Amino acid sequence: MTALAPTLQAFFTQRLAQRSASPHTVAAYRDCLRMLLTHLEETTGIAPTHIDIGDVTPERVGAFLDHLENVRHVSVATRNARLAAIHSLFQFAALRHPEHMNTISRVLAIQPKRSAQPTVCFLTPAETGALLAAPDRARRTGRRDHAMLLVAVQTGLRVSELTGLIIKDIHLGTGAHVEAMGKGRKRRSTPITAATGLVLRTWIEERHGGPDDPVFPGPRGATLSRDAVRHALNRYVAIARTTCPSLATKRVGPHTLRHTAAMRLLEAGVDTSVIALWLGHESPRTTQIYLHAHLALKEKALARTAPINTPPGRYRPPDQLLAFLEAL
Repeated sequence: MTALAPTLQAFFTQRLAQRSASPHTVAAYRDCLRMLLTHLEETTGIAPTHIDIGDVTPERVGAFLDHLENVRHVSVATRNARLAAIHSLFQFAALRHPEHMNTISRVLAIQPKRSAQPTVCFLTPAETGALLAAPDRARRTGRRDHAMLLVAVQTGLRVSELTGLIIKDIHLGTGAHVEAMGKGRKRRSTPITAATGLVLRTWIEERHGGPDDPVFPGPRGATLSRDAVRHALNRYVAIARTTCPSLATKRVGPHTLRHTAAMRLLEAGVDTSVIALWLGHESPRTTQIYLHAHLALKEKALARTAPINTPPGRYRPPDQLLAFLEAL
């Protein structure tokens, strides 16, 4: 067996376990490295168990990344995420196999690909109201989904944080808030309004669950999957478009609700450092995307500035005779 196979196994069983990596991170790294080994087998003819660290050259890694982008048609962001997974493995391998440092250092030197920053998509108050009105609250599923969408729009929780909420994470007394486990295994508390708290209280009483049961369960009581949330959201967006046509111009996903919560805070004059804490961002710099995306805020800033008095029309030189007299 080559050096790569036990290193790869130790990377998952030791390194990621020591770092308490989330199941989503483990799954993403697993999928990336499995695709890399499969691609190397197809291009080199070497079975995955016989691939050594020296076989994973930067040229072959680059070819794999190009294959993802050009054949599998992944986005640049996904391409960079795959490269980050490979870098993480090779950083771990550098500690165990210094004899392969030449190959490892060259792979670690591969830079992520730059791309244009996409425009943040968020909902206006009218669009948010139409979306929240879409679930049929005469049905139990509709009441669950209405509460879930309301919490998502008001708190800005990630979809994994939203589906991971359990009943004991909801605090509806004085200073009502929800607790969520975010990225990096960091827990944070997010306040909720009285109206949201009332909806949650009504739903939890109907839910009849224990403290460790999910707040928004699936049909069999288990935690909702990401796909289930996305499917429900797509259905409600389609319904909301009938009363709010502007939704037809937007591609709405679960993360759009998170962006919407951030934009509402920004419009209310909340500082970006506070918004970063609210959303669980590692750095306030991440929150700057909302400043760039909100055109209305830019227009308000422009209105506060003094207008530049520049007369319209093409430049014309002064009359030669007048110019002569002015020069005297």
